[in-house]
Amino acid sequence: MTYPLPDLLPALPEILVLTLACVILVIEAFFKDAKAAYVLTLLTLLGAAGVTAFTGGEMSVHTFNGMFVDDAMGDVLKLMTYLAAITAVVYSRGYLAERGIFKGEYFALVLFAVLGMMVMISASHLLTLYLGLELLSLSLYAMVALHRESQAAVEAAMKYFVLGALASGLLLYGMSMLYGLTGTLDLAQISAALREGVSSPVVLAFGLVFVVAGLGFKLGNAPFHMWVPDVYHGAPTAVTLFIGTAPKLAAFAFAMRLLVDGLEPAHGDWQQMLAVMAVLSMAIGNLAAIMQTNIKRMLAYSTISHMGFLLLGILAGTFAGYSAAMFYAIAYVLMSLGGFGMVVYLSRAGYEAENLDDYKGLNSRSPWLAAVMGILMFSMAGIPPFVGFYAKLTILQSLVGAGLVWLAVLAVLFSLIGAFYYLRVIKLMYFDAPHSTGAVAAEAGDARMLLSLNGLAVLLLGLAPQPLMALCANAMQLSLQ
Repeated sequence: MTYPLPDLLPALPEILVLTLACVILVIEAFFKDAKAAYVLTLLTLLGAAGVTAFTGGEMSVHTFNGMFVDDAMGDVLKLMTYLAAITAVVYSRGYLAERGIFKGEYFALVLFAVLGMMVMISASHLLTLYLGLELLSLSLYAMVALHRESQAAVEAAMKYFVLGALASGLLLYGMSMLYGLTGTLDLAQISAALREGVSSPVVLAFGLVFVVAGLGFKLGNAPFHMWVPDVYHGAPTAVTLFIGTAPKLAAFAFAMRLLVDGLEPAHGDWQQMLAVMAVLSMAIGNLAAIMQTNIKRMLAYSTISHMGFLLLGILAGTFAGYSAAMFYAIAYVLMSLGGFGMVVYLSRAGYEAENLDDYKGLNSRSPWLAAVMGILMFSMAGIPPFVGFYAKLTILQSLVGAGLVWLAVLAVLFSLIGAFYYLRVIKLMYFDAPHSTGAVAAEAGDARMLLSLNGLAVLLLGLAPQPLMALCANAMQLSLQ
């Protein structure tokens, strides 16, 4: 028997990233050259971006027997993933070097994690979705535990691994139920089978519960959020920066592929589950963040509330909702990159700038850094004219358009509560006396410049959000055809 070779062109970015990740492992094993691994990682991500832009198009292309799809939504999310990964790597260089974890293994794990995200983003089959998810998860577990001398990091990695394994088991069990009902693992065929009707609606409901539970864990939604604050707090800040940004784009793609491409006929069932998770996430995330004195834990609970907001767009079940959720995911990643990037940058002086008190009087020590942090906090709070405001506004508009006014009202109320802890950071920077009167060390000029561009991007995308909104809407329209 002969097997036809699949079309490799749509998967060329994934092949490139996999090949160069293995090259970095060889470089580390034989030459112990972390600087070469750092440069090669950046070049790999830039190269993958170029290949993705070159191979992308308006038409959706399937390959590997329908298990892999290259479409407009996937291309945009991959490009944003590369951007987030490049930014995280540049921010982290000084932090990693000072703590003795500037190693080739770190950069290889970054690329393997990015590869897992790319597979998740382009998956059109339950098996491909699961393989991408596990590749990402295993890479993140190792990254959290990379600083072996840190007891907090090792403990956080153990918690992440145990709870992640439990969530993967729930997800796999739910997928097995869907396979038993429909007789296929292909998402398009699952959707067609559900439209025709299934023999046991009860089994379908149980399968949806397990699938949504696994999805909720990967997004960090309540009540499956218990890992988020502990992992964000215990992991090295550079790793927290990576975990809290790029994987959220892959998790959004995971939700779209699974719920919209595969389970859209059961929208009425999973919409109710997502609504409960979204409300719980916004409530627990915003209320718990108020009580935090550690900025990493505060941003972790903030992430939970933002992921609740993201679910609101998906559960609306409309084109406007899906486009708004994609816009929100990209805007959140940009804001989170800046927020955690600032923590990484200020931690470079040999201590961890984790406590809120460390930001007292930052304006008197570095007015520009305080201004950038102020932009990021205002944007996360959803205050105009920053991009976070328009991200929340588009979600609210999609909810009202879908007739879910009560959810829109709850989202506004919880956003008002959440504004408190963001504005508290601004109050500390501008109105409290600093613990130290010395200026912030002006090291790592590339990181400082990128941090400045990050803050300005949040501002400029707020002043002119239409290009990014149009990009998301166009990509979503082409992918849902």
